[in-house]
Amino acid sequence: MGSKNILYYIFSVVRILLYPFALIYGAIVWLRNRLYDAKFFSSIEFSVPVITVGNLSTGGTGKTPHVEYLVRLLEYRYKAATMSRGYKRHTQGFLMADENSNALRIGDEPMQYHIKYPELVVSVAEERMTGIPSLLQRRPDVDVILLDDAYQHRSVKAGLTILITDYSRPFYKDHVLPFGSLRESRNAYKRANIIIVSKCPAGLLPEQAKSIEEKIQRLPHQQLFFTCIKYDKPYDFITQDIVDISNKNIILVCGIARPEPLVAFLNSNTMDVHVLPYPDHHYFVTPDLEEIKAAYDNWNVTGKIIATTEKDAARLHLHYDKLREWGITIAVLPIAIYVLFNKAAEFDAAVLRYVEAAIAENSEGFPSSGGGSG
Repeated sequence: MGSKNILYYIFSVVRILLYPFALIYGAIVWLRNRLYDAKFFSSIEFSVPVITVGNLSTGGTGKTPHVEYLVRLLEYRYKAATMSRGYKRHTQGFLMADENSNALRIGDEPMQYHIKYPELVVSVAEERMTGIPSLLQRRPDVDVILLDDAYQHRSVKAGLTILITDYSRPFYKDHVLPFGSLRESRNAYKRANIIIVSKCPAGLLPEQAKSIEEKIQRLPHQQLFFTCIKYDKPYDFITQDIVDISNKNIILVCGIARPEPLVAFLNSNTMDVHVLPYPDHHYFVTPDLEEIKAAYDNWNVTGKIIATTEKDAARLHLHYDKLREWGITIAVLPIAIYVLFNKAAEFDAAVLRYVEAAIAENSEGFPSSGGGSG
């Protein structure tokens, strides 16, 4: 038996052993959801439109660029705010981003939002139910709140719920933790108003999309969209100038959940790629910087630069002065979302229609824009 077959056998045995734990976990989550459905547990509704963006799996579906898509859609019409839990931050409780913020204080994804969208109100809170009142108390001018990765936070009643599932790992093929990667059962997709199949191939055919739609079995009230990732123009970490990477040898510093699409993109659009992988949401420390610098110095090629993702750049920003001293080009690779089948206008309209209607309704039902209702 080859080494690959042995590893596959061990993995299969481990998964089978984990199945009873998945049944227990799934039963607990099922009971929790039933108690919310029966209104034994209450959900709080607030006096501003609340949009939840989340998924059923444990990560890697592309929530961050979808949240950024919504920010760009809303920021010129409304005063928008984001609220995340601030995964792996070194603080607790409610915080708002300011000039002293960094990834350690608010988390890498919120820091990415803060850097890219200076007018956006960026906040973090483990408990959205108490975080939203804190946000509205400090910023009563906020018109709409985007809850990042909050699909399971049922204590807040969002007016619009967007569920994202990965094209290569759709929820309908997955299982509950720890047997699979789902945080709750597949049937939880029914709570969504909009379902997005993310990270699709740019050339996805209509008949392929139709097959996925049939497997999802969307309900009459649900809209379904397919999106793909587009890599935007890289920019310099220090100067923010556009960087041409087409004729460069790349040292990719990458700490994201699923780097394979990015590596494939770079392999197709640059001379050569050397990957320095790190765990998802990894905070870089001095030995990591020494490793990156050594990899750069020891690679005997011309036209070499360092490249990284925007999420990694938010964490590398903690070492901004040190990286500037290197005098090495560090290209940041931004990504954006493209809605397939010419349905971007339909998606935009669905979001804006909800926000406009919610603001109109709330202006009639509430004397001011801050605060909550039970």
